Amino acid sequence: MKRLLAGAAALATAFVLAACSGGGAAAGGSNAGGGAVAAGAGGGAPTTPSTTAAPTTTSSATPAPSTTKPAPTSTTAKPKPKPKPAAPASDPGVPCAAAAAASGTAACVDLSAHKAWILQDGKVVYGPVPMLPGRKANPTPTGTFHVLSKEKVHLSKEFDDAPMPNSVFFYPGDAFHTGSLSVYSHGCIHLSAGASLKFFTTLHVGDVVQVVP
Repeated sequence: MKRLLAGAAALATAFVLAACSGGGAAAGGSNAGGGAVAAGAGGGAPTTPSTTAAPTTTSSATPAPSTTKPAPTSTTAKPKPKPKPAAPASDPGVPCAAAAAASGTAACVDLSAHKAWILQDGKVVYGPVPMLPGRKANPTPTGTFHVLSKEKVHLSKEFDDAPMPNSVFFYPGDAFHTGSLSVYSHGCIHLSAGASLKFFTTLHVGDVVQVVP
């Protein structure tokens, strides 16, 4: 009896063990096939692959127009430079080249013709007017000189304080001044009262005075 009971108990135990080991194997097989253990071994939740492709951005915008404007073309003609005034031609009737070439006012005296002129930038502005030079014993010097000084009424100490109105000195001791047009001087240029006044008021210190034979 005891043996029967022992045998029955052994069978019952074997059946239970067979049932547990079978279930465990099944469970193990299931885990090996990708169950919870597989998820743990994979490092977390399974990654679901994305099936949505990244959209391709196609630029359809029109390129911005260039803001650089071309330089405007000027159609306005530039004014032509004014021509420089030509140098005045010397008066062909004046025999004094240096006086004619001088800028500003100048005087010309022709001893042989007994004439005198005033020029402005090479052109005659007064004359010719009659004049009388120095006598042979006291000739008027010839050459190109400059006005040295002016004196409204000069008194000649050499000739007893003789008055010399409107004196314009161009050489030491010699000047244009009012004097006789019938009596030769001692080297000065005799002019009429009106002509001597014109020479006195027009000529300036430094102006060219040319005396030709």
